Amino acid sequence: EVQLVESGGGLVQAGGSLRLSCAASGLTFDDYTIGWFHQAPGKDREGVSCISSFGTTYYADSVKGRFTISSDNAKNTVYLQMNSLKPGDTGVYRCALGRWSCKSEYLKWPLYDNWGQGTQVTASS
Repeated sequence: EVQLVESGGGLVQAGGSLRLSCAASGLTFDDYTIGWFHQAPGKDREGVSCISSFGTTYYADSVKGRFTISSDNAKNTVYLQMNSLKPGDTGVYRCALGRWSCKSEYLKWPLYDNWGQGTQVTASS
């Protein structure tokens, strides 16, 4: 069974940076996408970025130019470098596994499974 575990969240001032990690175990196939989703208080999960096992990446407009997604295949870990954080970035960030291409039309939370427990990010103004 695939398991994903996030880490790296915390409290920073607006303008600060954090790096989130998503460690995967139990992956038995080569074609997949890892997506990062943001859930602000009282709102639904929103896809912010994804990376495919082939290295294709995608960023939502709200984070483009500020966030960078990368992967370390040897460690089965996906990273989300978050720079220039804004108060609107506050919320729980979760990674999940998809068997879809890494594209905007597929970065929708119902299409993803094997959700991690999430990590809290708070950017204070």
